[in-house]
Amino acid sequence: MSEYAANPLYWILALQALLLLGLIAVIFRQSRLLRHLEEERQWNANGFDRVQELQRSQEKLITGELTQAAADHNKELELLQRRLLVQVARLYQSLERRFGEMQKHIADDSGNLRVNLAERVDRMNQSLEKNLGEARIAQQESMARGLEGIGRQMIAGLESNAKAVGARLENLADSTEQRLRDISSQVEKRLNEGFDRTNETFSRVLEHLTRIDEAQRRITELSNNVVSLQEVLSDKRSRGAFGEVQLNSLVRNIMPESSFSLQHTLSNGNRADCVLFLPAPTGNIVVDSKFPLENYRRMTDTESVEVERERAAGRFRMDIRRHITAIADKYIIAAETADGAMMFIPAESVFAEIHAHHPELVEEAWRRHVWLASPTTMMAILTTARAALKDAATREQIDLIQKHLNYLARDFGRFQQRMERLSQHIRQANRDVEEAQLSARRISARFDRIEKVELDGLPLSHESQSEEV
Repeated sequence: MSEYAANPLYWILALQALLLLGLIAVIFRQSRLLRHLEEERQWNANGFDRVQELQRSQEKLITGELTQAAADHNKELELLQRRLLVQVARLYQSLERRFGEMQKHIADDSGNLRVNLAERVDRMNQSLEKNLGEARIAQQESMARGLEGIGRQMIAGLESNAKAVGARLENLADSTEQRLRDISSQVEKRLNEGFDRTNETFSRVLEHLTRIDEAQRRITELSNNVVSLQEVLSDKRSRGAFGEVQLNSLVRNIMPESSFSLQHTLSNGNRADCVLFLPAPTGNIVVDSKFPLENYRRMTDTESVEVERERAAGRFRMDIRRHITAIADKYIIAAETADGAMMFIPAESVFAEIHAHHPELVEEAWRRHVWLASPTTMMAILTTARAALKDAATREQIDLIQKHLNYLARDFGRFQQRMERLSQHIRQANRDVEEAQLSARRISARFDRIEKVELDGLPLSHESQSEEV
């Protein structure tokens, strides 16, 4: 072991091994730092600023680590140098002790041996100094080359790491820009869809508002019409005119012009709203419009007290009786009108109230031959009257129809005779056509036999013989 310790090459190899271990440790730390950098970059892939900050911190950390590693290597080299110097000093001391012992052992020898030994010692000292200088120079050169190689490797590693980090940062920037473009396009698409839906909603809202305005306008017109109708119905003469207008409209729409007369004056001087000219046995029916509305409203007003409503109901019955009596006395004239007259009530509610809750009024009207009619029942009565007029017109023309039917019967007899003669001619023509077809077939057969040269053996037919005769 002392021989290895005394050999300078052993220390050089040990120093190189230590440098190699230090280089391996630096590379391992660098790989750990790179792996840590990669993990940090992946974890912070969505933050470009954080990556830059991490890059700066990692560069500082790598620079610090490299500086610390260089300092550690320098400390180790200094320690190795100090150990080498200690070993060399120990080697000198050992050599000096050996030289002293040798001098003591050879002191008794001859001077020549002492001289030779001194020369050898000088040569050994020179050789040792030379070897030590060469070893020190080689050691320094090896350390310089190792440090230079380590520096180049570190610089190359840093450059490759910087390139990799730059490429990854570029990829990250590209992917971030692409994602931003995708997000921007999606946001723009959604904004456009939202704008379209908003515009469609606004269009529908405007359409609904237009409809609401139209409905509001119609409601306003209807309310104005209702107010006008209320003003008309509040006046007695206006109510009478309203009933007459409604009656005139019904009659004009259903009956022919010659079958009625409006504002017709009778022989007793009374003027009726309408007279229907119907055929016998019905005769002329007078129709007069009555609209007992005031007492009906008071009778049906739920806000009034019960006593007021009962009084209004009594007055309403009195109004109806008075109208029935007036129509029966004025508009039923013997030999001029029918035995009954009609009272036209232009309100279905009033007509329904009379028939539903006042049967005594209906019975009294029946006894006085006054027929109550509402707009609905009046329409049915007028339709029936029109059918009766049509039937009467048909009966009046029955003689003319009978005469034309007799003419039609004679014409049909002549037509039948002529058709019979025509059918006989058609049957005769059919027989002639059949006989002509038979002759044509026989002539064709004879021509066929002529073509086949069989004329000699062919007997003459009875028809051909008759034709020759």
